[in-house]
Amino acid sequence: MADLEFFFDPICPWAWITSRWVCEVQNLRSYDVTWRFISLKILNEDRDYSTFPDGYPAIHMVGTMGLRVAAAARQAQGNEAVGKVYTALGMSLHNRSERDQMVADPHAAMTVLLADSDLPTQWADAVHDSAFDDLIRAETVLGLERTGKDVGTPILTFHPGSARESSFFGPVISTIPRGQDALRLWDAIEVLATTSGMAELKRSLRSRPSFD
Repeated sequence: MADLEFFFDPICPWAWITSRWVCEVQNLRSYDVTWRFISLKILNEDRDYSTFPDGYPAIHMVGTMGLRVAAAARQAQGNEAVGKVYTALGMSLHNRSERDQMVADPHAAMTVLLADSDLPTQWADAVHDSAFDDLIRAETVLGLERTGKDVGTPILTFHPGSARESSFFGPVISTIPRGQDALRLWDAIEVLATTSGMAELKRSLRSRPSFD
């Protein structure tokens, strides 16, 4: 049984930062993390995209295409492969700012990413395979069932499948905590997430995301 389930859309920079913090803690404490899917495209499908900045439909579609590839990786090689695909996508989309390449030719861009990560390049064929969309939608719905609506990515579920299971949107952080700072934040968030009656803690001011 996993210690944590992490719901992500690879296009979200805030989820990417949080995921790198989770990986830091995973390495320090040998946590078992299960990677799950949540699609910003699905979350926003009832909204008028004309109210969004230019390019959002294409960017959200890139996120779903990335999740399709991650779903193909899970089908072929399991959870660890999902984490590897997410890492490849996150480094490309966020650290190297290669969104334009992914929007222009997602199959070609994904093929390069997979090859550079020593992953099977045939998984790139999934970018246009809508057969994975039912799974992506089901996991998106599952995440929202655990937190309630009007949230985004990431969603974290602590102690999934146990009597202590509890889910939270966030944390939304602008930098990646490392070492003892990562552990202190983890312990604090776990306490908040698993405290009975705790619903929300938020401020709208935030720094620009840093992926270092």
